[in-house]
Amino acid sequence: MRAAYATKADPDHPLHALTVGQLPEPTPPDGWVVVDVRAASLNQHDLWSLRGVGLRADRLPMVLGCDAAGVDADGNEVVLYPVVADPGDPRGLSLLSEHFPGTLAERVAVPRDNLVPKPAGVSFVEAACLPTAWLTAFHMLTARGRVDEAAAVLVQGAGGGVATAAVALAVAMGKRVYATSRDPAKRERIAGFGAIAVEPGARLPERVDVVIESVGAPTFEHSMKCCAPGARIVVCGATGGYLAPVDLRRLFAMQLDILGSTMGTRDDLVALLDLLVDKDIRPTIDSTYGFTAVAEAFAHLESGEIFGKVAIDFLH
Repeated sequence: MRAAYATKADPDHPLHALTVGQLPEPTPPDGWVVVDVRAASLNQHDLWSLRGVGLRADRLPMVLGCDAAGVDADGNEVVLYPVVADPGDPRGLSLLSEHFPGTLAERVAVPRDNLVPKPAGVSFVEAACLPTAWLTAFHMLTARGRVDEAAAVLVQGAGGGVATAAVALAVAMGKRVYATSRDPAKRERIAGFGAIAVEPGARLPERVDVVIESVGAPTFEHSMKCCAPGARIVVCGATGGYLAPVDLRRLFAMQLDILGSTMGTRDDLVALLDLLVDKDIRPTIDSTYGFTAVAEAFAHLESGEIFGKVAIDFLH
């Protein structure tokens, strides 16, 4: 079967570690099923894997990809929940493409319980953009950020998959949303979502109750200064650097919570799909490539010149 996979680690030139070619068909263990992949999407996680972060050499070659939607053996249209129980991982779990082969292949094996019905009104490409970035954003807002108790939300670094999803979801939930970006064009686009777009570090007209942080060091001081008393800063990544300054005086004086967040639960994914259908919102897709152009899709992701998700349509 056709697949895109890591054959080595290359910290400086991750695309040099990418191979697109033929691999054997998956052989599912008991309790697992094979899904015919109709669409997938790329994540920064895939580039980190190609750099060798979180992917051991003894697991190579490894099919990349966390996200997919497709059809199971019974003909059901499904979305794949990408988190798998993994006793060998210190977290007790791993994502597809870390220990078990990922979704950038014509077929993938997953635990049967990881299949979630795809709503009829959501396309395969749209559904394939949800399980990592949109699920992460949803979990950050709801389970970690308790956004139901909030009036205002700040999203740092809008334009990437998680941040863009967080803006769209928070607006759909009826919150006042502020979103930062260094790029004027991205600020203009994010304002079209109903957010108030501001430059990084800009003073806000009010303090916010929830901050969605995926940038890290360049924005974290600003995130803390924008917080109302008792606010939650929810962190899912550090694309700009992980050694962020933390003013401990502000932390205790304002009784702030700094919360780590990774992915979400299967129930979160079900609730996310219900919300998208109920509010008639869909993921923002920067670009869609056929599988034969998957290397070009990776190059586009690595460029950073994206707004939303980079998707792979296996039917084209």
